[in-house]
Amino acid sequence: MTGDQITGLIMLFGMITVIFVGFPISFTLLFLAMVFGWIGLGLELTFNLTYLQIWGTMKDEVFPAVPLFIFMGFMTEQAGLMERLFGALRNLLAPVRGALYLAVILTATIFAMATGIVGAAVTVLGIMAAPMMIKAGYDARLSSGAIAAGGTLGILIPPSVMLVVMGPTMGVPVNLLYSASFGPGFLLASLYIIYTLGRSFMNPSLGPPVPKEDRVTDPLVLIKEFIVGVLPLALLIGFTLGTILAGMATPTEAAACGASGATLLALCYRKLTFTALKNAAIMTMMTAGVVILLAVASNVFGAVFTKLGTAQVITQTLAGIPLPDMGKLIVIMIAVFLLGWPFEWPAIVLVFMPIVLPVVEGLQLGLSKLELLIWFGALIAVNLQTAFLSPPVAMSAYYLRNVVPQWSLGTIYRGMGDFMIIQVICLTIVILFPDIVLWLPRSLR
Repeated sequence: MTGDQITGLIMLFGMITVIFVGFPISFTLLFLAMVFGWIGLGLELTFNLTYLQIWGTMKDEVFPAVPLFIFMGFMTEQAGLMERLFGALRNLLAPVRGALYLAVILTATIFAMATGIVGAAVTVLGIMAAPMMIKAGYDARLSSGAIAAGGTLGILIPPSVMLVVMGPTMGVPVNLLYSASFGPGFLLASLYIIYTLGRSFMNPSLGPPVPKEDRVTDPLVLIKEFIVGVLPLALLIGFTLGTILAGMATPTEAAACGASGATLLALCYRKLTFTALKNAAIMTMMTAGVVILLAVASNVFGAVFTKLGTAQVITQTLAGIPLPDMGKLIVIMIAVFLLGWPFEWPAIVLVFMPIVLPVVEGLQLGLSKLELLIWFGALIAVNLQTAFLSPPVAMSAYYLRNVVPQWSLGTIYRGMGDFMIIQVICLTIVILFPDIVLWLPRSLR
């Protein structure tokens, strides 16, 4: 290895070490890129690389979709659409064992198609469902796991912000990544439902039906709640995602329409106050700022890392592993799974994914290059679900703990651990059966 390559390797291990200590990822990436770039490449070249990466990110036509989709999610939250949806499903499913588990996961799945904001989904589900679950005598471990895992579906099911960022990184159209993620997303939600209902039917004390005194029995009321709570959100989702999948609009154009539609729904539900609009705007700026700063920092770090030549060394090492092509893919998935514990998804997608992409493109697995990349992108998305459920980061645990202090962090971690096993099972199924990912992209091409 050359001196520059060794410098890049030290930079990589330095990043992992510093982030483990607890420093913010964005500033860590920028600082290390500038310092090690100056050492290995010189000040002028490092400055030029930094300038070009920042300017390139600013010019990317896909990134404006990030704040628009985030605003759409926060506005639907301010409009109370999630509460209406959960209430309608809870009342419809009340007589069923494990009804609240089922209502939580179905609400999370449907709402994931309106927003990719994990924190908002877990928080609102915790506020709505946890008190009902505690009152009905539901198991705390299983309940916390269902809420935390269900809330993370927004990172996988479109319009996921992660997929918007992943598309340009991989050179794959975002609409194809969106279409590829529906199969794994619904499969994962179905596995959650099978697990929670199966546990409830085997042990009724874990998830009894909703108490009779808390049920709504009037059929007209149930129908009205379903129409008011589900239909408007379904139309918003269908319009936003349908135009992307059909190729009628770019993700940015569809995101703008979705943000406008969510604002209009808030107006129709008489929830569009100045305070609600201000809160949605502030939360959008904060969340989008974090994501885009991470994207810029990761691009700068990746450019310096690649210019030092270390990325090529790691790629060649991975390609030279004496394993069949499927074995190499599994090694990459294990590495991503482990990286998901200390790192958030932007660092993995924007720093580590470009390192392994040349290896993935060279795999001979009976798929075209585009299909291989689409499949790989979906595998990464499923894999990174674990980033929100795995300690020490495990942001879903802290979101839930803040709104449900009755459940200890230990209980929440144990509940999330059960659902992490389900995520690994889902990832294994998607690896073994690529058609789960590829059937919709193939039909849309």
